[in-house]
Amino acid sequence: MPSIHHEDRTVSFKIVYCGAPLCGKTTNIQQIHTKLDPRGRSDLVSLSTARDRTLFFDFLSVEADAIPGYKTTFHLYTVPGQVTYNATLQLVLRQADGVVFVADSQMDRQRDNLQAFQSLEANLRLNGVPIDRLPVVLQYNKRDLPNAAPVEYLEYLFNSRPVPFLSFESDARSGRNVLATLNAISQAVLHQFNAGHTLTAASPAQSAPGSLATSQPSPELAAA
Repeated sequence: MPSIHHEDRTVSFKIVYCGAPLCGKTTNIQQIHTKLDPRGRSDLVSLSTARDRTLFFDFLSVEADAIPGYKTTFHLYTVPGQVTYNATLQLVLRQADGVVFVADSQMDRQRDNLQAFQSLEANLRLNGVPIDRLPVVLQYNKRDLPNAAPVEYLEYLFNSRPVPFLSFESDARSGRNVLATLNAISQAVLHQFNAGHTLTAASPAQSAPGSLATSQPSPELAAA
């Protein structure tokens, strides 16, 4: 759930990137860190093993003028994909306001993807928040590889539901649709927040809602 501080007029949201080991979660966070204006984001904190797998989480605070009168911050995390770190996954998912599930598009990784998605659903239930009550965006990563599964197959595996999640094809290494994914989940989180909260603006002078600061104009970061 968001953290609201009326005295400081700040609202903070937590967005968690989940997925199987080596699916591209950390690469997403690194690309976001590189592409966003340094004035609008913090330093990147990364704790990894010697094999370059995310061990605990990456954290990045992205500031945006999204809620009139309030300073809005999105805290971005990644979590371990390994089953042995399931307790860490459950802990990081607590009070998450939105989730990005990163799926490795390679055909031979679909068993790992399904296991990671089932783990995500189970841990959200243990935290008292069913996945259908939380903003979720799917990212089908590594679309540049020759053994990538058809998008229709990935949609069948992960998005066969009455109200489908928004999904993106991605190549996180090149940055393709990395910011579009971030924009989509941040706007979904803000939409759910605005549906349940009313905050009084401190002043009428605010930037366009839903936009994130960037180092240069980008169509992927258009305002909501």
